[in-house]
Amino acid sequence: MASARYQGSCHCGRVGFTVEASLDRTITCNCSYCQRRGSILTFSPAMAFTLEKGEDALTEYRFHTQKIQHLFCETCGIESFARGSMPDGTPMVAVNVRCLEGVEPAELDSTMFDGRSR
Repeated sequence: MASARYQGSCHCGRVGFTVEASLDRTITCNCSYCQRRGSILTFSPAMAFTLEKGEDALTEYRFHTQKIQHLFCETCGIESFARGSMPDGTPMVAVNVRCLEGVEPAELDSTMFDGRSR
Protein backbone atom coordinates (compact mmCIF):
# COMPACT_ATOMS: atom_id res chain seq x y z
CA MET A 1 0.00 0.00 0.00
CA ALA A 2 1.59 3.25 -1.10
CA SER A 3 1.32 6.53 0.71
CA ALA A 4 -2.10 8.13 0.40
CA ARG A 5 -3.96 11.17 1.70
CA TYR A 6 -6.42 10.53 4.52
CA GLN A 7 -8.97 12.56 6.45
CA GLY A 8 -9.14 11.95 10.17
CA SER A 9 -10.91 13.22 13.24
CA CYS A 10 -11.77 12.64 16.85
CA HIS A 11 -15.13 11.05 17.70
CA CYS A 12 -17.16 14.26 18.05
CA GLY A 13 -15.53 15.97 15.06
CA ARG A 14 -14.13 19.04 16.86
CA VAL A 15 -10.60 17.95 15.85
CA GLY A 16 -10.08 17.27 12.15
CA PHE A 17 -6.97 16.74 10.05
CA THR A 18 -5.51 15.50 6.78
CA VAL A 19 -2.38 13.40 6.58
CA GLU A 20 -0.26 11.86 3.85
CA ALA A 21 0.63 8.45 5.24
CA SER A 22 1.44 4.87 4.37
CA LEU A 23 -0.43 2.10 6.12
CA ASP A 24 2.13 -0.50 5.04
CA ARG A 25 3.80 -0.33 8.43
CA THR A 26 1.53 0.24 11.38
CA ILE A 27 2.32 -0.62 14.97
CA THR A 28 0.42 -1.68 18.04
CA CYS A 29 2.37 -0.78 21.18
CA ASN A 30 2.07 -2.48 24.56
CA CYS A 31 3.37 0.36 26.75
CA SER A 32 1.19 1.30 29.72
CA TYR A 33 -0.48 4.12 27.77
CA CYS A 34 -0.96 2.60 24.31
CA GLN A 35 -2.24 -0.71 25.61
CA ARG A 36 -5.02 1.03 27.51
CA ARG A 37 -5.92 3.22 24.50
CA GLY A 38 -5.92 0.39 21.98
CA SER A 39 -4.74 2.54 19.10
CA ILE A 40 -2.95 1.42 15.96
CA LEU A 41 -0.28 3.90 14.90
CA THR A 42 1.37 5.07 11.71
CA PHE A 43 4.01 7.78 11.56
CA SER A 44 4.31 10.66 9.12
CA PRO A 45 6.63 13.65 8.82
CA ALA A 46 5.04 16.70 10.46
CA MET A 47 5.07 18.42 7.04
CA ALA A 48 2.65 15.73 5.75
CA PHE A 49 0.08 16.54 8.46
CA THR A 50 -2.38 19.44 8.49
CA LEU A 51 -4.61 20.15 11.46
CA GLU A 52 -7.75 21.44 9.74
CA LYS A 53 -9.70 22.32 12.87
CA GLY A 54 -9.69 21.97 16.62
CA GLU A 55 -6.36 23.38 17.81
CA ASP A 56 -8.32 25.11 20.60
CA ALA A 57 -10.00 21.79 21.55
CA LEU A 58 -6.75 19.87 22.15
CA THR A 59 -5.51 18.93 25.59
CA GLU A 60 -1.95 17.68 26.04
CA TYR A 61 -0.68 14.71 28.06
CA ARG A 62 2.97 13.71 28.46
CA PHE A 63 4.45 10.85 30.45
CA HIS A 64 7.65 8.81 30.94
CA THR A 65 10.31 10.61 28.83
CA GLN A 66 8.00 13.62 28.20
CA LYS A 67 9.07 13.61 24.52
CA ILE A 68 5.72 12.79 22.90
CA GLN A 69 2.95 15.38 22.96
CA HIS A 70 -0.18 13.22 23.24
CA LEU A 71 -3.08 15.40 22.13
CA PHE A 72 -6.71 14.54 22.74
CA CYS A 73 -10.03 16.28 22.22
CA GLU A 74 -11.28 17.96 25.39
CA THR A 75 -14.87 17.14 24.41
CA CYS A 76 -14.84 13.43 23.48
CA GLY A 77 -11.43 12.41 24.89
CA ILE A 78 -10.13 10.74 21.72
CA GLU A 79 -6.43 10.98 20.90
CA SER A 80 -6.37 10.99 17.11
CA PHE A 81 -2.70 11.99 16.86
CA ALA A 82 0.43 12.87 18.82
CA ARG A 83 3.43 15.04 17.98
CA GLY A 84 7.05 14.12 18.53
CA SER A 85 10.36 13.54 16.75
CA MET A 86 11.87 10.66 14.85
CA PRO A 87 15.16 9.25 16.22
CA ASP A 88 17.08 11.60 13.87
CA GLY A 89 15.21 14.64 15.27
CA THR A 90 12.83 15.12 12.33
CA PRO A 91 9.43 16.35 13.57
CA MET A 92 6.76 13.68 13.11
CA VAL A 93 3.14 12.95 13.86
CA ALA A 94 1.94 9.60 15.21
CA VAL A 95 -1.55 9.09 13.82
CA ASN A 96 -4.13 6.78 15.36
CA VAL A 97 -5.17 4.78 12.28
CA ARG A 98 -8.51 4.00 13.95
CA CYS A 99 -9.37 7.71 13.49
CA LEU A 100 -8.89 7.72 9.69
CA GLU A 101 -11.93 7.72 7.41
CA GLY A 102 -12.28 4.74 5.08
CA VAL A 103 -9.70 2.57 6.84
CA GLU A 104 -10.65 -0.86 8.16
CA PRO A 105 -8.19 -1.59 11.01
CA ALA A 106 -8.85 -5.36 10.87
CA GLU A 107 -7.40 -5.42 7.33
CA LEU A 108 -4.04 -4.00 8.45
CA ASP A 109 -1.03 -6.12 9.26
CA SER A 110 0.06 -4.29 12.39
CA THR A 111 3.42 -5.03 14.01
CA MET A 112 3.62 -5.39 17.77
CA PHE A 113 6.08 -2.92 19.34
CA ASP A 114 7.36 -3.74 22.83
CA GLY A 115 7.11 -0.32 24.45
CA ARG A 116 6.59 -1.90 27.86
CA SER A 117 10.26 -2.95 28.01
CA ARG A 118 11.65 0.49 27.15
